[in-house]
Amino acid sequence: MTTNNRLTTSWGAPVGDNQNSMTAGSRGPTLIQDVHLLEKLAHFNRERVPERVVHAKGAGAHGYFEVTNDVTKYTKANFLSKVGKRTPLFVRFSTVAGENGSADSVRDPRGFAVKFYTEDGNYDLVGNNTPVFFIRDAIKFPDFIHTQKRHPQTHRKNPNAVWDFWSLSPESLHQVTILMSDRGIPATYRHMHGFGSHTFKWVNEEGEGVWIKYHFKTEQGIKNMTEEVGTKIAGENPDYHTEDLFNAIEKGDHPSWKVYVQIMPMEDANTYRFDPFDVTKVWSQKDYPLMEVGRMVLDRNPENYFAEVEQATFSPGTLVPGIDVSPDKMLQGRLFAYHDAHRYRVGANHQALPINRARTEVHNYQRDGQMRFDNNGGGSVYYEPNSYSGPKETPENKQAAYPVSGIADSVAYDQNDHYTQAGDLYRLLSIDERTRLIKNIVTAMSPVESEEIKLRQIDHFYKADPEYGMFVAKGLGLQVPQMIR
Repeated sequence: MTTNNRLTTSWGAPVGDNQNSMTAGSRGPTLIQDVHLLEKLAHFNRERVPERVVHAKGAGAHGYFEVTNDVTKYTKANFLSKVGKRTPLFVRFSTVAGENGSADSVRDPRGFAVKFYTEDGNYDLVGNNTPVFFIRDAIKFPDFIHTQKRHPQTHRKNPNAVWDFWSLSPESLHQVTILMSDRGIPATYRHMHGFGSHTFKWVNEEGEGVWIKYHFKTEQGIKNMTEEVGTKIAGENPDYHTEDLFNAIEKGDHPSWKVYVQIMPMEDANTYRFDPFDVTKVWSQKDYPLMEVGRMVLDRNPENYFAEVEQATFSPGTLVPGIDVSPDKMLQGRLFAYHDAHRYRVGANHQALPINRARTEVHNYQRDGQMRFDNNGGGSVYYEPNSYSGPKETPENKQAAYPVSGIADSVAYDQNDHYTQAGDLYRLLSIDERTRLIKNIVTAMSPVESEEIKLRQIDHFYKADPEYGMFVAKGLGLQVPQMIR
């Protein structure tokens, strides 16, 4: 037998017997000196890292991004510097609320996370298949996610909590309308758009900035599932979306997306009719048209799910020169929460894992920590500033400055119009789409025990569009309160 086909322990010693434990005689107790057995059992107990608190169930693929339009006027990001330039990337799609073993075809937003392996380090764009979100301040995120998870006593999903929170958080109405529409259950990961959702800032070589929003438009076309089809598939093949993505790439049917941005001049942020940093709102494409940037293609499946998909870590704080953040309150919270989640779940050195490791050299003074599997900086200098030619900062790569002012306080966004955009979306839907939207909402709200919660939510639907509220109320066997009309 060749040595490369020889079973070994994790420290490389050959294993003489992998079928029988070492015991004191054929019936005797197992001996603690069987270190191969102990190693196998100990490793097995630790084979699962904690699943993600959100986006636990997902699928991933490798591919590339190719620049198709000159955007150097707006950003100095190297990977966007030349038409035709290609950058390798990894994408992870996911559901939001379900556990690792949940069904793919549930009604839920889909995560749309992209890791670009650029020559200036990794750039993560961590978005969803919707352009908005349920809340606009990170302080509400733990509470929101609790409502999507299981009741602490019954261990079942809890519609009361879901609709109680939404009815008390009117900013959620826009996203709720999207979620309950046909777009709430994509047919596959390949047949949905992706969005950066938040507002980001691009900065050019001159230090001039613009606000931008990302849009990934599927070239396969939008396709969705009805509630009935989604439920049927959930029972028959809960990994349907995962299987579809893998099989499409395996047979050479490589999914692709055209990538666009909306660009807003910096000064417009002070006068636009909606707060451009409020993630529960969109920018009208009539005001800020889509500008093509490039094309994303997925052409290679992972070789190992755990190593590449499960251990992949993304954060909106993984930035490169030329791309900065905005004052979006949700984004500001995510800058901390995502990196912190990965340090807890995968470890302090998660960025050094092959799937997360930058394709350029990494030089810093971070040392030690669990699972440090490179040379840990060797004997090089381990502090800064130093007199030994250690890595130094490059001032030209500082994030661009922008003015801030105000009293330090816990304050909300200035604008509280939560109904205009949700109503506009409702009126854009066809009669059939509205019918399915109402049916989905009624089905989702029917188990809610509290009539007060139902009426409070109907109030929001009615304020977005009277027909919207009236039809939901009728479906639930309720009347829109006279004081609302």
